[in-house]
Amino acid sequence: MRGRRQPGLQYGLVLLASQAMNYGIDKIPPTTLIGMAVQSLLYAGLIQVPWNPEDVCISTFKVLKYKEWRTIFLSNFEHGSDMHLYYNMISFLLKGSFLEPMYGTANFAILIGLLSLGCGMMYVGLGHVLTLITDDYSYSTACAIGFSAVLFALKVIVVCEEHDRPHNVGGFRVPSKFAVWAELVLIHMLVPNSSFIGHLGGILVGCLYCYTFVGEIIDSKVAMLTGRPIIHEEQFYRRRFIRIF
Repeated sequence: MRGRRQPGLQYGLVLLASQAMNYGIDKIPPTTLIGMAVQSLLYAGLIQVPWNPEDVCISTFKVLKYKEWRTIFLSNFEHGSDMHLYYNMISFLLKGSFLEPMYGTANFAILIGLLSLGCGMMYVGLGHVLTLITDDYSYSTACAIGFSAVLFALKVIVVCEEHDRPHNVGGFRVPSKFAVWAELVLIHMLVPNSSFIGHLGGILVGCLYCYTFVGEIIDSKVAMLTGRPIIHEEQFYRRRFIRIF
């Protein structure tokens, strides 16, 4: 069973709790709050699970060679450091607080689960394709954990819902349709060790949901399960896929 990552109280966890309280615990939608709490408690070792973070990091090689299917889902919810967790959860707080009231708690919870699966599968697929194209096996063996891919997918969805509102990326005002791509580049300039494949995969999953028939299928199946349709802003699916590039 997994214990604490490091002895003592970690700054990122304290900072996250402080930010959540400043925002207002009662103002955080249920699925978003539970997601933040579960991932924080998981990182702190207060939720006991029969694996270590390195056991469930995802790589194309692990999944295709050793059939480590669980990593497709579980890798999204583990984190490598307290600050990694902090930045991801603050991002989730903002995105979840915008989308969850619009979609409904149950719908948003199911959507998060589906995005997590989709991001894991996209990571494996991209790693395999890039290995074949470049003959560089590091794309297949790179092992990643964290919620960032799901956050990039959510970022695409937020951009879709907000239409053409400009976004601030690194101090620059960027049109919404370019914001996720600018953020992808900026993050990998500032944090070279971050997972480019994971983040790119998250963007592509978000694009599939927003700009293709896949999103309509997901929405219809989710509505069948919860009894409540997911309501989007006007013309959510009418935007053309090409506009995001």
